[in-house]
Amino acid sequence: MEFFCYHRDRSDSLPLRGKLGEEHWSYMDLFAEQLIARGPTFAADGETPTGSVHIVDLPDPAAARAFAFDEPNYQAGVYRDVLLRRWRNMLGRTMWDFPGGSGGGDRYLVLGLGPERTDGPAEPPAGEDLIAYGPLLSDDAAAWLGTAALVRAPDAETARAVLAPHRYADVEVHAWEFGGRR
Repeated sequence: MEFFCYHRDRSDSLPLRGKLGEEHWSYMDLFAEQLIARGPTFAADGETPTGSVHIVDLPDPAAARAFAFDEPNYQAGVYRDVLLRRWRNMLGRTMWDFPGGSGGGDRYLVLGLGPERTDGPAEPPAGEDLIAYGPLLSDDAAAWLGTAALVRAPDAETARAVLAPHRYADVEVHAWEFGGRR
């Protein structure tokens, strides 16, 4: 089962996040084979972390909750909240398989939340700039709750256009980069 996990930072957590970097990476190393995508999101300045995205294939919802809530930054209070949803990998690949690689161009997390219509997730748009794409689903995977995409784009507005805004109550765009050890 695939899960989308987005930990959002508390506004004053940067020093604590910095102190726990190695613990976070060591924890994620335990899941290296199951990770589909990972990486931090950033504020408009492009430097200040605002969250951490992990898309992971785990056996069941209990394992996903353990993954999200046992994470060292979560345990220490770096994060203010966690979005944890079932997810379906509509591209059938990991971020490491993305033909565009990890460099060249800006990258974004685009979240379409709270669909106003219940006709289900849209097919991924055509193009070479999608890194990951899939629906956010209820725990039993029966209800579509939104869409998450990782995309390479020249700017946030172009990234936002990956999701048709009329299908969502809200669309969030966050600067994002490929994660892992530096």
